[in-house]
Amino acid sequence: VQLQASGGGLVQAGDSLRLSCVASGQSFSKFSMGWFRQAPGKECEFVGTIQWSTGRTYNGGSVKGRFTISRDNAKNTVYLQMNSLKPDDTAVYYCAARYSGSLFYIRASDYDYWGQGTQVTVSS
Repeated sequence: VQLQASGGGLVQAGDSLRLSCVASGQSFSKFSMGWFRQAPGKECEFVGTIQWSTGRTYNGGSVKGRFTISRDNAKNTVYLQMNSLKPDDTAVYYCAARYSGSLFYIRASDYDYWGQGTQVTVSS
């Protein structure tokens, strides 16, 4: 499956952004989707995931209450709505896909396919 992330940009602290990730190539509805981010000099960080079967979501601790993941299977798209952005949210954001599974997958190694990343920069 191929993943194309978009929607990043330069915003101010407190602003919102919505990232999109469009999947192509296989049945999107059977894939659990995840978002990760990586800031310069830092390790890849789990942002959130959404299950393919239930649509349930789970977010990483640093974004809970601010970021929301959703998906539209008809459009083969997963979204990351980011509110109340902070300078610490500055990173390249990646979407990832994992075929099937019934858990919440929070490790990068759990995923089989990755998008190219989209830059989010939050100024103070």
